[in-house]
Amino acid sequence: MAVLSSIWGTVVVPPPLPLQPIPSASQITFQMRERAMFFHFGMNTFTNVEVGTGLDDPRTFYPKALNTRQWVRHAKEAGFKLVILTAKHHDGFCLWPSAYTKYSVQSSLWMKGTGDVVRELAAAVREEGLEMGLYLSPWDRHESTYGQTIAYNELYLGQLHELLTRYDTISEVWLDGAKGNNTPSMEYKFRDWFTTIRQLQPGANIFSDAGPDTRWVGDEQGQAGSTCWSMVNRSSIQIGGANQESYLNHGDIYGRNWVPPECDVSIRSGWFWHADQQPKTVESLLDIYYKSVGRNCVLLLNVPPNSTGLLPEEDVKVLHQFNAALKSIFSNNLASDALATSSSIYGEADGIQNEDESHYSPSKVLDKDIFTYWAPTAGQTSGYLQFDLQKAIDFNVVEIQEAFYMGQRVMSYNVDMWKDGSWYTLCNGTTIGYKKLDRFPAVKAAQRVRLVISKARDLPLIASFSLYLDKISPPLALLPLTNLHQST
Repeated sequence: MAVLSSIWGTVVVPPPLPLQPIPSASQITFQMRERAMFFHFGMNTFTNVEVGTGLDDPRTFYPKALNTRQWVRHAKEAGFKLVILTAKHHDGFCLWPSAYTKYSVQSSLWMKGTGDVVRELAAAVREEGLEMGLYLSPWDRHESTYGQTIAYNELYLGQLHELLTRYDTISEVWLDGAKGNNTPSMEYKFRDWFTTIRQLQPGANIFSDAGPDTRWVGDEQGQAGSTCWSMVNRSSIQIGGANQESYLNHGDIYGRNWVPPECDVSIRSGWFWHADQQPKTVESLLDIYYKSVGRNCVLLLNVPPNSTGLLPEEDVKVLHQFNAALKSIFSNNLASDALATSSSIYGEADGIQNEDESHYSPSKVLDKDIFTYWAPTAGQTSGYLQFDLQKAIDFNVVEIQEAFYMGQRVMSYNVDMWKDGSWYTLCNGTTIGYKKLDRFPAVKAAQRVRLVISKARDLPLIASFSLYLDKISPPLALLPLTNLHQST
């Protein structure tokens, strides 16, 4: 570690100050999960629609082979750590026996009205060691009080209280601003909802357009902007508002609130199961992964159970292939044995002579520990890391991670390779955050690469640098070397 000598012995060079805003402990956990699974399941599963009217006979709900353990087991085996259930969608049908409505599982034929899907999912999650989240739709097309602001908000809070007190720990509460076009006067008391959630489940992250803990990414294709800040100004966002998708997609370099994005997308074209739809291909899911997790986001992938109450076999097959593909690509860091050097090291001015002893040395980016990092000399907002790979390797993916818990800092970077006496740029970008993945045409037999941080909001803190070879995604066209930007 970085040390200073004195007549009393040695002391560690303290870390730089964090750059505000910074994430909470639950937000750090949220980001490091990387992937979560959505289960859209309910009346729509049986009526073959995406948004129900709230008028369908509750006896239609009859998943004769319901097995939430099958859902959770496959989610876990596919590498997902959190599952979120649509406890109530826009049609108002509740998957638990709510005391505030009869439009629920208690009026269905399933288990003769004694069943509770939320309870069964909670039990499966506990058994498999995963975490659970719940979506409670603000829009309720069945409820007669909907449109009456006070009466409906009281009902919504009553249902929220049921969900957050009956089923042990809830890790994420997912809600949106969905609202019927014929009820423009309906007002959602978000402040009351959020404070109630904090009171009943203080460790839960709350998702909405404006957070407060995680935000919508602005589309339903699972794609963040190539520039993606974890910060926004929550006061600039209206939950359910229009014309704010770009702001949500990119975040705000000047944002005062840490609200990282979550990328929701369905494995099928619809959110609920429909017999005539098929799941996306592994190649398509990999592309989504690069544009979500690989752009400082969490991927929330919806996998809808079918009308028998099981995850469809074809979806499960793709899920496992997707996880196998990720393991194949990202299990072998081709830069793990590199010799790393840097433009400077934090603490050098205080007498650090041997970079191997420094707590902030360039070697820290090769250990895959997000909580250790390289930092340049105090006051610098640029710098570089250089890697001798010690042998010629082929690669086409670079992964970079910041010590994001200390604040998101990097504004501009590029990755170069050394060939024929010159540096040539392979990729460049703006933000990094928790994780940035860049794909480019395959590099052949490279031995020296570098990461150049050209601009940052403050002292850049790089936690991880890795190189991989993706043989599964469709290859990118190889450009002639003369067409690449030559760096001095």
